[in-house]
Amino acid sequence: MTMPTRPVTQGHDRNAHPARGLSANACLTEVQLPGGRPFALITLTGGEGSKPATFSPKSLQALKVLLEEVAERVAAGEFAGVGITGDDRFFVAGADLTALKGVKDLESAREIARLGHQVFGALAAMDVPTFAFINGAAIGGGLEIALAAGYRTISGGVNGISLPEAYLGLVPGWGGVYRLPRLIGPANAVKVMIENPLANNKVLDGRSAYDLGVADALFDPADFLSQSLAWADGIITDGGRREELDVRRASIAGCTKEEWDAAVAAGRAIVEAKTSNAAPAPARLLDLLELGPSLDQAQSAELEVDALGELILTPQFKNSVYVFLELLQRRARNPFGAPDPALARPINKVGVVGAGLMAGQLALLFARQLKVPVVMTDIDQDRVDKGVGHVHAQVDKLLTQKRISLVDANRLKTLISGSVSKAAFTDADFVIEAVFEELSVKKQVLAEVESVVSEKCILATNTSSLRVTDMAADLLYPERVIGFHFFNPIASMPLLEIVRASKTSDEVLATAFVLGRALKKTAVLVLDAPAFVVNRVLLRLMAEILKAFDEGTPAEIADKALKPMGLPMTPFTLLAMIGLPVAQHVIESLHNAFGNRFPVSANIQRLIDHGITSLWATEHDASSPRIPPSTLGRLEFGHCPATSEQLLERVQDALAQEIGLLLEEGVVASAQDVDLCMLAGAGWPLHLGGITPYLDRTGASERVNGKPFHMDSR
Repeated sequence: MTMPTRPVTQGHDRNAHPARGLSANACLTEVQLPGGRPFALITLTGGEGSKPATFSPKSLQALKVLLEEVAERVAAGEFAGVGITGDDRFFVAGADLTALKGVKDLESAREIARLGHQVFGALAAMDVPTFAFINGAAIGGGLEIALAAGYRTISGGVNGISLPEAYLGLVPGWGGVYRLPRLIGPANAVKVMIENPLANNKVLDGRSAYDLGVADALFDPADFLSQSLAWADGIITDGGRREELDVRRASIAGCTKEEWDAAVAAGRAIVEAKTSNAAPAPARLLDLLELGPSLDQAQSAELEVDALGELILTPQFKNSVYVFLELLQRRARNPFGAPDPALARPINKVGVVGAGLMAGQLALLFARQLKVPVVMTDIDQDRVDKGVGHVHAQVDKLLTQKRISLVDANRLKTLISGSVSKAAFTDADFVIEAVFEELSVKKQVLAEVESVVSEKCILATNTSSLRVTDMAADLLYPERVIGFHFFNPIASMPLLEIVRASKTSDEVLATAFVLGRALKKTAVLVLDAPAFVVNRVLLRLMAEILKAFDEGTPAEIADKALKPMGLPMTPFTLLAMIGLPVAQHVIESLHNAFGNRFPVSANIQRLIDHGITSLWATEHDASSPRIPPSTLGRLEFGHCPATSEQLLERVQDALAQEIGLLLEEGVVASAQDVDLCMLAGAGWPLHLGGITPYLDRTGASERVNGKPFHMDSR
């Protein structure tokens, strides 16, 4: 194979030169294809160090100039094809959010939207075949420029293919709304543009993107560029290959008007369920998609420009950018209180006490991310076999979904085993318990584990509400114990509350943070206090709703009073997911710790006593749930009902009070850590800008605490 005649990096000769912008460099290199034809390869690199390329107005303008030069040389017959690729682990990481955040007026916002269309349109309009070689993460505008190319290859090692605009308060306004559904079909486009962004900004990997039809060819990462160039050479010279691609694309994207409408309707149902329609961007995106079949590209572009321009100026977008940049990027990557990583111990084997559903999730997470042996234990062989079998079934599910390879599936099954004896932990470096939330049970389990492991083995607890110091009190080496509180479902919830007990050593704490990063979790250091952060805040909210319910507020009002917040689920839906007995047990623990701020609901206890697991009827319309008469007849109510508006304000004040108290107690270092915990552990909506700025804006912080959480309250 003929390789590039010049390096695919910035150079100083006349054939390799960078067009510099604020956020990215665009470097043009002449490449000789295997068949000898000249090819223009544009490589986008980050503007500083190893940062990924992003699109700012300046970098878009620089790329536009470069593409115009390439178009002139194409017209002169100098190039048989044009390709664009990225550098290192990134293709393009989307728009420069910092630049967008600074836009102050509508015409400037629209101009940025128009500029993106002009630049991407210049690539699409070349008189020779155009290609995007997706070597790394292609996010937002990065994926949109790839969609503007005529053909796309993708690396099997890529992870980070997404259009996250709905998550950030925007729409894919540089052609994505028009091009993507025509490439992969409207149902798949809704998955990429709505479902994935609203599911904690889920992304596609290379294989998944190829299977959906985003890319035309999938290659190994080792020699991705060489394979892509050879493939492009074949496309340029072989009309038969192009016809095969047309057939594949038609089979993926073809649909009827009814299917298109059904996809939009499904998207609206997702938005309602995830945001209660409290954020404007997802609905605006679906409005554009709904009009799609009746629009040509120019008409769609004008509507995209209007939508993107208007959304850039919304408070919801400003809030989302603050959360994304300040919390999910900076704060999450630099956790307060994390010791020097050099102190961390190696983890070569993990033990999990328990073989239930939570234990199984833990075992799969550790095996999949650390690639080390994981052994689960339980009190009898039946429980062990059932637990290990469930984990293996989850591995098979990942394989069926093509999220892992057959080789990876077999390796995971080999790594995960079970035993009825804790002696299986003898050579473990880290053991975590996931047993019943009862102090005496957890203390006994940790003592049994300590009796068989080495002195250096770290003992962790996944407790959600109990004090870790109390669990470690009777151990020989309490300094080895740490809290490792995950959130359910473990695979998709990013937060890990790391709880330092009174005697936890720096070495153990350093290992915890390094391990959290290896597990791809957002780790936050929390004080060893009842329920830590997320459960304490959520259950204060829940307790306030249940108190209003017991006082006589109709269930329908109590459950929907918080709809203006756009929370991912209603309080009673969350209650059913947690389970009434578990929720009641934790509220009782918090009542014992904090008193009447956490009242115990007599009605919930009545339901538990009668074996009732949910307030709502088993079969009900999600838009208008109802309590069965048989359930209602078992409950007793007061005579002080609240309106939706009154209850919303009561909950806001309760949250402001509880967060103010936990900050006074030093449970976390700052209000930003509370915001990060609620975002990563409870799905707090980005468009609200973090829970503490939200409480500042509503006036709750001033009403309850006499001051805002943030002096520059946004």
